[in-house]
Amino acid sequence: MTERKPPGTDSETWADRQIREATERGEFDALPGMGRPLPDLDQPYDDLWWVRKKMSREGLSYLPPALALRKEAEDALAAARRARSEPEVRRIVAGINERIRAAL
Repeated sequence: MTERKPPGTDSETWADRQIREATERGEFDALPGMGRPLPDLDQPYDDLWWVRKKMSREGLSYLPPALALRKEAEDALAAARRARSEPEVRRIVAGINERIRAAL
């Protein structure tokens, strides 16, 4: 729908005509999701629904910096427990300590 509404034409009439012509051309046939209920219709409204959907589709996540650092510290502790040698443990702990110092 790239053409503009002609001056002096009622908006509803113009829009209805555009929809009717598109329907006649078959532009609404076989649209994705046709015949299926709208997803998440029973969920409460969320202003950032589209951001959450996009992040979910892209496999992204976001944590506030303090929580991200806490998660990194927990992951570093788990990695240190699995380490096979003392130098490896020291390297893991030094890395997380440096990130904590930078954050503080």
